[in-house]
Formats: sequence, structure tokens, C-alpha cells
Amino acid sequence: MDFEYSPQVQTLRQQLESFIDRYVLPYNSAWHRSVAQGVYPPPFMEDLKALARSEGLWNLFLPGLRDDEPGEGLSNLAYAPLAEIMGRLPWASEVFNCSAPDTGNMELLHLFATPEQNRRWLRPLLDGEMRSAFAMSEPDVASSDPTNLQTRMHHEGGQLVLQGRKWFITGAAHPNCKLLIVMCRSGDEGGDKHAQHSMVLVPMDTPGVTLVRNIAVMQHQSPEGHCEITFSNVRVPVTHLLGQEGAGFAMAQARLGPGRIHHCMRTIGQCELALTLMCERTLERQVFDKYLADFANVQEWIAESRLEIDQARLLVLRAAWRLDQEERTQSRVDVSAIKVVAARLQTRVVNRAMQVFGAMGLSPDTPLAYFWTWGRAMQLLDGPDEVHLRTVARHELDQARACRGATAAYFTLPEQLLAEPRIR
Repeated sequence: MDFEYSPQVQTLRQQLESFIDRYVLPYNSAWHRSVAQGVYPPPFMEDLKALARSEGLWNLFLPGLRDDEPGEGLSNLAYAPLAEIMGRLPWASEVFNCSAPDTGNMELLHLFATPEQNRRWLRPLLDGEMRSAFAMSEPDVASSDPTNLQTRMHHEGGQLVLQGRKWFITGAAHPNCKLLIVMCRSGDEGGDKHAQHSMVLVPMDTPGVTLVRNIAVMQHQSPEGHCEITFSNVRVPVTHLLGQEGAGFAMAQARLGPGRIHHCMRTIGQCELALTLMCERTLERQVFDKYLADFANVQEWIAESRLEIDQARLLVLRAAWRLDQEERTQSRVDVSAIKVVAARLQTRVVNRAMQVFGAMGLSPDTPLAYFWTWGRAMQLLDGPDEVHLRTVARHELDQARACRGATAAYFTLPEQLLAEPRIR
């Protein structure tokens, strides 16, 4: 297990950092100003995207890209450090066509789309000509168990008819969002509960699709949206079924692993920035005739943050490596573990930085308040922490059952106790 960055990745890291410093960061204030004025995406976004593509910083995330498809086709492990760099500036991913949920949607289409679906949806996404959303979570059921989902799909002639309601659909408010991948209940409820759901490709402008609202997340409203959408008698051709009917659950699992790697590495990038901001603040801020950096408790915050960030990064890189090795059982456990670790890391590290900044840390003058909000939201998004902890615990218990009794030699009980029968 070697996590040393390859020469290719080292070169791409340097290119990406240089590009962001030279071309993206100078537009940060303009991006926020444009969004505040209701101009989204900002007018300079397409120019930045074209420049990034011309420099080979495009579609960095997708393993298995063909020679005729634009992008680098990096493995999960190779892409991870690049996601970390992009994560420092939350809006930067779109510049490189690496935004969620498009990355996961492109991977789904790459794996399961028909040639016609590929032509109509995947290619425009790869070219950055459109955006997409993944409609899964629902307000009326606990979506942490996807088998609960109730949005219905049934056949009627040569059409698929959808009825239901979804919410917290990331990206659906983006003006260029043209496609929804909708997770629907399609099978017999008496059968295998993991074979009752399908994915349907629904154009955003299909009659019956209604964007009800863009939901704020802890008072922060994303311009690209976390939306509530209703589907009322929505009709699409049967050719809009993605993959096999009833295979939606398994397809979703294939999508979630890489997507969580991306999320967690972006989080680590934000934590690195928060730590840098915290350190700089402690070196310039004085209280009680001392710099903040001279206080022992502040030094502990800095040290704890460095240790936790590095530990989390190694855990995420291991999960990425195992995904690349197709160690499905173990990588599934690792992906659950990093989801919990990254969300907790972000709230802890950013909370310390906010404390060092004082009142400014609560304001929009720094990115810290937004970073903290996103870290707290991550404890629910993509499955609450409790569900992922359950996955890790079940794996540990399964291992213990498989080798139960193997630890007996480690006990040093008196001989008379070993000889006596024990009530089990």
C-alpha cells in the first residue's frame, strides 16, 4: 500500500495549484459579488472553464475514460489529492468540470448508459455544456435506508410514468442543469427489497417536473441549489431507463464510493485552509499582552488539528486505494469510515479556527462559517453518521464471529477456573 504521489500526480498538483492561484482566486470576490446580485453562474465562468480545459485540467476524476472522451481518467487514489486542492475554494470544482453531483452522474452514465443515452447526456456533461442532479432523498421517509424510497415508476405503453417528491437535490437550481437521474420504486414490494428500485433519466424541462424551492442548509443557500422537486405524472420514453430495471440500488452503491472520496478530500482541503488561517491569526492577534500563538491551549488546538488532518487524509487515501483494487467489502467499510471521520474533522478543526478568529469567525468575512456549516451538514448528507458507524461495527462483529475463541490464548486465568465448567 503505497500512497506516494506518482510523477503524473505531482505534476498535476503543481499545475492545479498554479492555475488556481493565477486564474481562479483572483475572481473569488467577483464570484461572491455576482452570486449576491443574482447573476449565476458568473459571466467569467465559461472563460475559466475553457482555459482549464486547454491546459489539460479537465475531467480529472473519471477512471476508464476512453481515448475519444475528454479528461485525464485518473484512478480514485490519483484524483484524491487534486480534490483536496480544489476543495479549498468551494466553487472551484466547476472550473475543472469536477463538480458534484456531475462527477457521480458521469460515472453512472459511463458504466450503464446506452449509446443513445451516452450521446445525449454523457457527452455534453463531459464537455461541460450542461449540469445534472441526482434525485434520491425524500422528505416523507428515512432516506438513510434507500429501500424506503417511495417515488413510484410504472410502465404505461412505451412510457415510464413517475409520481413522487424528492428534496435536498444538489445542483438542481443551476441554470444549466438539464438532467435529473431519479431513483424510483419500480418493483413488487413482496420481492427482494434491494431489487425494487430503478434509475430513470428525466430531462429537467419534462412536463410535471416542478422545482418547488431551493432549501437553505443552516441559513446558507447554495446558488446551485439543494432543491425540493415534485414529479406529477411525469412521462418519459422507456428508453430513459438507466441500466436494468430493479438494479437501481446496486447502481447507487457503485456511484457512492468514489463520490464520498471526492467529498472527504475536498473537506480535508478546507480543513488545511482553516488550519493555515488559524495559525496566521495566532501570530498577529494579541490579547492580555501576549500573541495567541503563545497560549498553551491554542498551541494544542493547532497540534491536534495537524494530527487529525493527517490521520484523516491517510484513511481516505487507503479507501481510495481499496476502491481502485476493487476490494469491495473492505472498501465499503472504509468509505463509511471516512464519511464519519471527515465530517467530524471539519467541525472540530474549523470550530477551533473560528474560536481563534473570534467574532470575525462567525461572519462571512472569512470562509470559516461556511466551512463549519458544511461540516455539520455532512454528518447527515450521504447518510447520517449513525448509519455509517453501524456499517463499520457490523464488519468488526462479523470478523469477531468468524474467529471467535482465537483470543483465548491471551488470557491468563488460574488453572482451577479453566478446569471448571462455565455457564454460557
